[in-house]
Amino acid sequence: MKHTQDLGGTWNLRGIGVDLPAAVPGCVHTDLLAAGRIPDPFLDDNELAVAWVGRQDWTYSRDLTWDGPECDRVDLVFEGLDTVARIELDGTVVGSTRNMHRAYRFDITALLSAGSAGPAGSQSAGVGGSRALSVHFTSAYTEAERVRDLLGDRPNAYPEPFQFIRKMAASFGWDWGPTLVTAGIWRPVRLEGWSTARLATVRPLGTYDRESGKLDLTADVERTRDRALRARVLIDDREIAVLDIPAGETGVRTELDVPGVTPWNPIGYGDPQLYMLTVVLTAVDDDTELDRYQQLTGFRTVHIDRSPDETGTRFVVHVNDQPVLVKGVNWIPDDIFPSRMTRERYELRLRQAADAGVNLIRVWGGGLYEDRAFYELCDELGLLVWQDFLFACACYPEEEPIRSEVVAEARDNVTRLSPHPSLITWNGNNENLWLYEASGWNNEPGGDLTWGPGYYLDLLPAVVAELDPTRPYQAGSPWSGSWEHEPNSPDHQTMHSWEVWNREDYLNYRDTTPRFVAEFGWQAPPAWTTLRDAVSDEPLLPDSPGVLHHQKAEDGNGKLARGLEPHFPAPASTEAWHYLTQLNQVRAVRTGIEHWRSHWPHTGGTIVWQLNDLWPVTSWAAIDGAGRFKPLYFALRSVYAGRGLTIQPRDGGHVVAVLNDHASPWTGELRIEHRDAGGAVLAVSVTPVTTAARSVALTPIDEVEAAFVVATLGDARAFHFIGDPTPDAGLTVTAEVVPGGLDVRLHATGLARDILLQPDRIHPEAVVDQGFVTLLPGESTVLHVRAPVDLDAASIKSPWVVTDLASALQGNL
Repeated sequence: MKHTQDLGGTWNLRGIGVDLPAAVPGCVHTDLLAAGRIPDPFLDDNELAVAWVGRQDWTYSRDLTWDGPECDRVDLVFEGLDTVARIELDGTVVGSTRNMHRAYRFDITALLSAGSAGPAGSQSAGVGGSRALSVHFTSAYTEAERVRDLLGDRPNAYPEPFQFIRKMAASFGWDWGPTLVTAGIWRPVRLEGWSTARLATVRPLGTYDRESGKLDLTADVERTRDRALRARVLIDDREIAVLDIPAGETGVRTELDVPGVTPWNPIGYGDPQLYMLTVVLTAVDDDTELDRYQQLTGFRTVHIDRSPDETGTRFVVHVNDQPVLVKGVNWIPDDIFPSRMTRERYELRLRQAADAGVNLIRVWGGGLYEDRAFYELCDELGLLVWQDFLFACACYPEEEPIRSEVVAEARDNVTRLSPHPSLITWNGNNENLWLYEASGWNNEPGGDLTWGPGYYLDLLPAVVAELDPTRPYQAGSPWSGSWEHEPNSPDHQTMHSWEVWNREDYLNYRDTTPRFVAEFGWQAPPAWTTLRDAVSDEPLLPDSPGVLHHQKAEDGNGKLARGLEPHFPAPASTEAWHYLTQLNQVRAVRTGIEHWRSHWPHTGGTIVWQLNDLWPVTSWAAIDGAGRFKPLYFALRSVYAGRGLTIQPRDGGHVVAVLNDHASPWTGELRIEHRDAGGAVLAVSVTPVTTAARSVALTPIDEVEAAFVVATLGDARAFHFIGDPTPDAGLTVTAEVVPGGLDVRLHATGLARDILLQPDRIHPEAVVDQGFVTLLPGESTVLHVRAPVDLDAASIKSPWVVTDLASALQGNL
């Protein structure tokens, strides 16, 4: 039986002028923070004050003793080293690494056995003396610059050499992230002792064929002895196969029928049914258990319809032969120091996504192949996963020493993630095929060198075809399917919509109906308390130094201001700027999603940029860097709901689009009201409607002179404001103390547009259950504010705790 010994815990960290205790898993920055040796890099411009950390070399060390039984072999196993490392045991080099995205295994049996008492000539490792284990990290800059100088510089989107090292690219900064270049033992490390043989890899590919599961199973073994082996395969303790591995063979592959299983389904399409897969490796001659693999997995079939039609090329995801409207978010690493991530934190963030109506998470290519916990939680929640290979926004060299690392990394991670039914597609890169010509990289110095298409169009699809033929591969995002079309064509497959935000107003989302929108978004600052905790500027202004340091997008604040201009007067205060930019973010994303969703299945779905942040920053995120919801989060919950209404321009007029992403028809009476600027009803029509399952139905709106239109069907409601009426809302706000917080009642005697309660202004840990709310005359609603401490009902009267649009514009706060 295999024996493991965890080597996590307290190590020692040494650098120039540094010698202190360190935590493993971890990284140099978090160890220095814990020791008080560097300031918080999230505060003000401290990011710059700690830049030296990424430029230094570091050494982690500890004593090591094998405490397990005598084994044929003992391996030193690192699940993740960041990034360029040399591993030594008692001064002897065990191995070296140059890739953050791979796991490493080193045979240290002989080194453990040296000098220990044992049978003459024994090559096995038993309990022996202490050994000195050291892991020496070379600065990622040193390695990246060495490779850059060796292969020639190449263009990228940011002034850092991230494409010359296989490391999380976002460590080097992005247009939403700081430059904090990490080093360390960032994932678990252990000793593994084993004899005769072990399961080196198990690759289960589960599919579903109408009434039965199919399991394509590959098991590779590593040996120390040439004995006949046997692998028992069980599903939920039910034996489905016994596989013989003759002496001398290094593995087995088989295809198995698995009757009686229920398919795994994404959110909204059934249960995400999972089964425990167990593979037990034994020796045939004495039935000794040598190793055991266990992993929850599922059975489902996925394909992407990329067939041509009269307007271009489709992009519609199908799971178990059902077309799925993708309601997605882009995921970046949830912490700039990824070693701080825990299963609990992954679960919190992913449940928040699911609760917002999201059914797909795209793991973006400048980040990570995430921890096992991430994919297990997506499996459990029914969240689909689109996984980028880790290439983003740059020309990547295709020569050595990078190429072999890319191959090994791809093979490692395709194998590692293969059990997860939530994973439905592999994507070759983020924006590289598009930007090569669109950004003029081909005409810049180094643009004539290799730049990555050999990876995306040849190498990576070959790896996927060999190791994971059950999942569709995409060459890139965006990608039109071939060089016959511009890579970011709206008519062919996936598109990134960034002209809006960068140069155009959000109403221009309505100018295109792409086949699939894999990225789009609009910026807003984080929650007020998140901003104040990160920026000590006095006075705090939209363009004060700390605020600008926490705005990483090129001309980001300029774009925010230009985005407000068509819709609102210039904000009169920082608080008004904060409120209006949050509102503009909501309106922009809502405009895009509702427009594109009304064109389903022509438009196969949307993936908002982005769900989360990894530090406090003005960005496109729905959840800010402190984990607080921005109002966009609640807007996603509305626009990604299974059923909803939206009022859209069509053919010179307007229609109500009834959006039904349910398995059953939606039947009811559609009420359309035309109202004046004060909210008084001018005209009403009531129409019986039935919208088929998984479809959209359009109902024309009569043209009546009015200030705005309200459409209602059941509990769903949509507004269309023809002008921009902001009369006095006649808003009354009262609060009742209840267990766990406050119930805040809003009542309007007039039209109260875009009422926002900011719970963090009451208490830093307070939360609320709604974002922007609009009330018609005479309407009321209750917002539920909850906190871990008792709250004062009078706190809701503080400035900017509860705000409506008219008050924000008129300065009545």
